Amino acid sequence: IAGPGGHLLVTGKPEYLGQILASLAVSLGTLTAGLGKGYSSPAIASLQQRDADAFPVSGQQASWLASLSILGALFGAPLGGAAVRWGRRRTLLLTGIPLSVCWIIIAFAVSVEVMCFAAFISGFLIAIVQLAAQVYVSEIAAPSIRGGLSGMLKVAGHAGVLVAYAAGAFLDWRQLAGLISLAPAAMCLVMWKVPESPGFLVLRGRDDEAEKALRWLRGDSADLRFELAVLQAHVLTRTVAANPKLLLRTLRTPALIACGLMFFQRFSGANAFYFYVVSVFKETFGGTNPHSAAVAVAVVQLLSSLLSGLLVDSIGRLPLLVASSVLMSLALASFGSFAYYEDAHHKNVPNLDWIPLLCVLIFTVAFSLGISPISWLLVTELFSLEHRGLGTALATAFSYLCSFVGVKTFVDFKELLGLHGAFWLYAAISVCGLCFVVCCVPETKGRDLTEIDTER
Repeated sequence: IAGPGGHLLVTGKPEYLGQILASLAVSLGTLTAGLGKGYSSPAIASLQQRDADAFPVSGQQASWLASLSILGALFGAPLGGAAVRWGRRRTLLLTGIPLSVCWIIIAFAVSVEVMCFAAFISGFLIAIVQLAAQVYVSEIAAPSIRGGLSGMLKVAGHAGVLVAYAAGAFLDWRQLAGLISLAPAAMCLVMWKVPESPGFLVLRGRDDEAEKALRWLRGDSADLRFELAVLQAHVLTRTVAANPKLLLRTLRTPALIACGLMFFQRFSGANAFYFYVVSVFKETFGGTNPHSAAVAVAVVQLLSSLLSGLLVDSIGRLPLLVASSVLMSLALASFGSFAYYEDAHHKNVPNLDWIPLLCVLIFTVAFSLGISPISWLLVTELFSLEHRGLGTALATAFSYLCSFVGVKTFVDFKELLGLHGAFWLYAAISVCGLCFVVCCVPETKGRDLTEIDTER
């Protein structure tokens, strides 16, 4: 049906159940990523107890065990960009079983070297899974719920961290690894029931399969003619206009925005709080149990991610990013000031433990509500369909590089600047991130991916 200006209008209201079910299936992959992220803390504690079923693990070996998965992800992200060109769903199916095998190897490891090798490979595969999951969800979701469904992936990841922390209190490192191995296997089972991305199918000239996939995702009552026609026209236009000389110009702006967001996300202090939260609390607390505080942070992170999924499609990306950057800057500066106060007085005051805890909780809410989920959402929204795999791989690899550097440099910053100086530095970086968001990041709320690509 023609609307004003000759534009086609959709007459059938889409149903969301199929899109939600497909996103839930894919979120088992990010759940696995969260379980892996939360594994190292309880596992290292279990290994260092040196019980009858463990082998000696030094502090240096423990640090490599915690960080090698990030290094593996750095190498996995570029391959993920190539893999999704062969199918988003197919990529998830092919990586699930090897990922499950990695965790089984960890569960039966006989040395720390075997664990480190399996951790590196699992990180390599997790990067591919996360990249494919983000691209898949962005392509199957209707514009009105795309932000919420993308946020579902972050919620699943945070839920994985929380489950790993909680289960690690009752299971040893072998049992916990065995539990984690079930998640990617479950992802493979449920992914058999969901369709491939319609955008990918149209890109490969499989229009009949794309229509069937859209019918599964949108429901029987939805009018698919407009959406299918837009996908076909967009692919045809981009294919005709394709020119290797224009590739750099096509990718430059979205890549700079995506990598900028990833830089400010990774160097905003999140690595310091999430990878060293117990040791940071030990330095600032006077009497509160740092492990209990770490669990509280994980719970708040999960709840904030749920709230972000509800708000991102109603409030918009930019308002949440701005609010997130402002609150993060204030929380980091306040935490640094408290650490400076304790350092100047050479004592920890038990009655003031609520101050650093409140700062970390405010930071966690701001980070999980804004820059953490929205930066990943924008990565998949900013790149065009034919370059989405390559662009997302570039941004993901850069993100993991920043994460690895951020984790490794926190101790150096703390030794050079003191704990207070390190967090003041992170606060300054967050302020720069606020300026970047205001000046460079576009609003994509409620806009179709083809519309975003056409206007670029």
